[in-house]
Amino acid sequence: MVAEADGPLRRVLVPTLLPEKCYDQIFIQWDLLHVPCLKILLSKVLGLGIVAGSLLVKLPQVFKILGAQSAEGLSLQSVILELVALTGTMVYSITNNFPFSSWGEALFLMLQTVTICFLVLHFRGQTVKVCYAVVLLVLLLPLTPPAAVTLLQASNVPAVVVGRLLQAATNYRNGHTGQLSAITVFLLFGGSLARIFTSIQETGDPLMAGTFVVSSLCNGLIAAQLLFYWNAGATHKKEKEQ
Repeated sequence: MVAEADGPLRRVLVPTLLPEKCYDQIFIQWDLLHVPCLKILLSKVLGLGIVAGSLLVKLPQVFKILGAQSAEGLSLQSVILELVALTGTMVYSITNNFPFSSWGEALFLMLQTVTICFLVLHFRGQTVKVCYAVVLLVLLLPLTPPAAVTLLQASNVPAVVVGRLLQAATNYRNGHTGQLSAITVFLLFGGSLARIFTSIQETGDPLMAGTFVVSSLCNGLIAAQLLFYWNAGATHKKEKEQ
């Protein structure tokens, strides 16, 4: 009976959440406190949870812009730089054959960020002139030199820092956070913190881990501003309505 029950469970967990040896260690030998295998399991669950959550993480921001029919308070330069950083992470991860659970949210966040970029431009009466899809396809081609892909990932750190500082400067200059979505900001902050652990565990790549450390610090700054300007945002909204 144990062997029969073991079959379906093994097919579900291996290799999605656990390698074969860890499955045997935990479920056959019942070594429930095997730390290396538990770290792998935690990393996989966290990674897949982040990927699943990324499907919705920026939708509150999209709906807030659409509901207000305004992108006030959002820095276009910050959105574009975030798009560059997400592209770098995605291309670098695909090129290095990292598991999807370690970078998959970059794909869904990229699609949502493109939407936000379009909305910001739309409500400013500007025309989209950037052929983003073409650039992305070129970067994903096997002909792209690995050195160029690594350089793109390395550029993520300055792109994230400059992008978040531009948004922070916009918030400071306005004295409020405008249409910036608190839900989206706090989810991004939590996700980037969790990604530090999963990137170390699943990729062992210091460049990936370093990027998420910097991203967490920068997202934390924007989250802190949201809390600081919370009442100021409500006051600004009332003044605008009057």
